[in-house]
Amino acid sequence: EVQLVESGGGLVQPGGSLRLSCAASGFTFSSSNMNWVRQAPGKGLEWVSFITSNGGITTYRDSVKGRFTISRDNGKNALYLQMNSLKPEDTAVYYCQYGSTKGQGTQVTVSS
Repeated sequence: EVQLVESGGGLVQPGGSLRLSCAASGFTFSSSNMNWVRQAPGKGLEWVSFITSNGGITTYRDSVKGRFTISRDNGKNALYLQMNSLKPEDTAVYYCQYGSTKGQGTQVTVSS
């Protein structure tokens, strides 16, 4: 069974940083492309970032380019999202995603 468990969210002031983690199990993580997606209050699911199985290719939505960095550790079956220079509009529940499967999410709130 595919399991994805996100952690690392919280309340942070504008301009602050957070590092999200996703622990993956139940599939061959090292062979799998992964995504981070998010859902802001009252809005639909929004793609944030993508990484290939070996980490060689990463892509980002325009609004987070230069501020967010996706990475992975295949030895630990872990996916990460380093978020810097956070803005109130980044407030959302963040999910790691494998295919159509997401975890339970971790809440990120950016507010002063």
